[in-house]
Amino acid sequence: MLNKRNLAIAAAALTLTATLAGCSTQNAAGTSDNWETIEKQAKKEGKIASVGMPDTWANWIGTWKDIKSKYSISHVDTDMSSAQELQKFKRAKSSDSPDIGDIGLNVAPTAVQQKLVTPYKTKYWKEIPDWAKDKKGYYSAGYSGSMVFITDTKNVKAADAPKSWADLASGKYKVSLGDVATAAQAQYAVLTAAYANGGSEDNVEPGLKYFAKLHAKKRLSTVDATVQNLQKGEIQVAVMWDFNALNYAHQVNEKRFKITVPTDGTVTSGYTEIINKNAAHPNAAKLARAFILSDQGQINLAKGYARPIRSSVKLPADVKKKLLPQSDYKKIFHVKSNDVWNKATVKLGQQWQNDVLGAK
Repeated sequence: MLNKRNLAIAAAALTLTATLAGCSTQNAAGTSDNWETIEKQAKKEGKIASVGMPDTWANWIGTWKDIKSKYSISHVDTDMSSAQELQKFKRAKSSDSPDIGDIGLNVAPTAVQQKLVTPYKTKYWKEIPDWAKDKKGYYSAGYSGSMVFITDTKNVKAADAPKSWADLASGKYKVSLGDVATAAQAQYAVLTAAYANGGSEDNVEPGLKYFAKLHAKKRLSTVDATVQNLQKGEIQVAVMWDFNALNYAHQVNEKRFKITVPTDGTVTSGYTEIINKNAAHPNAAKLARAFILSDQGQINLAKGYARPIRSSVKLPADVKKKLLPQSDYKKIFHVKSNDVWNKATVKLGQQWQNDVLGAK
């Protein structure tokens, strides 16, 4: 996963839906955790420390402000990648142990295997799609993202903006992905190209071959698709998460960029808020996870262009306009096994080097 960075989002409303208060939630063992007890203990703890959940990513600032306003719980974050988050979670319990982190679903199985996380199911558990959660409650996605193309119409005519992977293959422009060895966004771009060409998480070869052909035509760009590089006009077409594309375009100039969902297939995955087994403030972490999945928490994420994982949440009209229409997502693939995909990503960087960049 890319470090959370450079996303300027407006602050969220300060009202939590009444349905959250007073409810009971279930942990993975099936026993009830009394919400009143969690709330009382969380307020007593008074603090929460997150990793990889900065104010400017997916409008986390809205959630942290709401939690502080309603529960008087202060927040601090250290921005880092998913892999770095797990390293932080490995520390023994101490007063500065992080409580909660936001990692890609592809990394979540590693957190479980290494026994770094605590299971916790909220009252919204049944609303989380099966592809987006662990059966025992060790993780569940709070929001989803899908792979899209973003075209800078200053560099590429709007009429030539790719609408499919087939279009992208036949174009004349350069394509930016990011670092496949380290960035989940770039890895999902390879996976999506694989799916669109008959592959899957246990067969990424079609995706590697797809990009090897682009490299042979000198069409792969080494410029990372950051908001700064987009603003400077150094990107022609990039493949990225929809919420990043929408947010970057908003920051620079929405009219300048064309964002398209590939009609021949996009992978939809998510990010999960995991609770550290050694959390210094375990109840505050549970409270935050529950809030993130509440109606207001989901709306906060949508304000940051991330699609809520709970489809039942009714978004205000002005917030709904921030997202691409659901009708744009014509063909969606979901990773069938996050364990298989997790193992595949470990080898993907070397495969990219050998089969794509090293291809003749």
